[in-house]
Formats: sequence, C-alpha cells, structure tokens
Amino acid sequence: MKRRAVATLQPTTLLPDVSATAIAAGKLLLRNVSRHRLVHFKGKINLVTEMDLRSEKLIVARLRKLLPDASFLAEEGSAVENDASYKWVIDPLDGTTNYAHTFPIWCVSIALEWLGEIVLGCVYDPNRDELFTAVRGKPARLNGRLIRVSERRRLDQSLLATGFPYDVQTSSINNLDHFVRFAKTARAVRRAGSAALDLCYLAMGRFDGFWELKLHPWDTAAGTLIVKQAGGRVTDFRGKPYSIYSENLLASNNAIHSQMIRVLATDT
Repeated sequence: MKRRAVATLQPTTLLPDVSATAIAAGKLLLRNVSRHRLVHFKGKINLVTEMDLRSEKLIVARLRKLLPDASFLAEEGSAVENDASYKWVIDPLDGTTNYAHTFPIWCVSIALEWLGEIVLGCVYDPNRDELFTAVRGKPARLNGRLIRVSERRRLDQSLLATGFPYDVQTSSINNLDHFVRFAKTARAVRRAGSAALDLCYLAMGRFDGFWELKLHPWDTAAGTLIVKQAGGRVTDFRGKPYSIYSENLLASNNAIHSQMIRVLATDT
C-alpha cells in the first residue's frame, strides 16, 4: 500500500486498498471459523473471540499504512483520536455470536468518516465471497456490479430485517414491541444477527426495510452509506437525519419508509 497525502485524498482512490484489507481480514476469519478458539464475554450475551482481535489488528495495521494520521474507532478497542479530519470506523467481525456458533452470517465492515460524514464503506462476507462497496456520490456495488434497492411499495408485501440489543434480557427498551408490530404488518421479518449485512441486503433488494436500536457506529457506518448510494433512505425512527452516533436506525427502499415510521410510532 502506498501512503497518500490527506490534503489531496479522494475516497475513490482508497477503495481498492480498503477492499483488499476487508477481504484479507475476512479470509483470516474464515480459515479459523471451525477451529477451537477462546471466547470472552463483554456482557451476559455479548461475545468477543480472539479472532475479533486478530482481525482488528490486521485491519488497523494495513489502514495505518494507508492513512498514517487518521483516527480510528473500532469495536475491540483500537481507538485513536487525533486532529485528523479522517476517521476509520471498523467492525472486524460483525456477527461474533454467529461466528462463535459457526452460523455463517457474519462479515467485516470498514468505513471512512471525513469531517463527520461517511464517505467510503466496505463490507465483506467471506462465506458468500460478497464484497459490498460504496463511495459518497457514486453508485453502490456488489463485487463490482451496480446494485439498487427494491421497488416494493407496500409494507404488507415487504420483507424486513432487524436485531435485538445485547441488553434484551434486562432492559424494557429491547425492540420486542416493534418486532411484534412489524410481524403483524409486514410480509415477514428476519433476524440474522449482522446489522452490516442486513443493510447490504437492503441495498441490493434482498430486504425492503431494516430497523434497530442501540447500535454502535461500527455496526452501521459502512452499511448506511451503501444503502444511500443504492437509492435507499436512512433516518432515525422519527424520520430525522441519521448519524452513526444516533440511538436508533431506520433504513428502507424509500418507498415504504413512511409506513415503517408509522408502525414505529404506534403505542404498544
């Protein structure tokens, strides 16, 4: 990888190296998925394996060579804050619980934030060898091919995705009420366990809508950009502009967005 001057940096020029980094981390994870590994608990049901840490180490080392002065925000602790206008937002293994159980829904997610806005996103699923990418102002792609959100316009004909927070067993704000309402109003709801992949599947039309709460920036940074660049809409539950630091996320193909907002606003 060649070092690039931040002052002249264009996100598009970074994409090949970022994609190669995500693929390298994904293949590292895939090679080790069936091996005995250490599992630690960050919470009662929030896992971290040594592979999360190895993947993050690989990613950070490669991205640091690419942009030496950039900040880092990463799930497993590789946080570096400085005065740079660029920040890498990294999930080295989105879907750790799935990975620990060898359930093949997990991925690597890398995004670049510039002056508070996500300008590059890359999500790699090594189980299906699917690389989702987007750069701000450019079309989203899957393995180099253009992708687009679905055109489904009715919620009752839509397939939705969601997830539950790690404190679902102890907190009353746990998404179960929303899940019940959408289960009764949409065609079906899926809960696969990787927010990054849920968003990418929305971007390519496999899902029509997605909502979740209590997500972290690394869960959504790349995926939300990919959705936007595929023609989708991303907001909070009330339809206001979404930030990766927001408390909740609603994403859709745009056509069913207002219908989903109405369901989220319904009292239980």
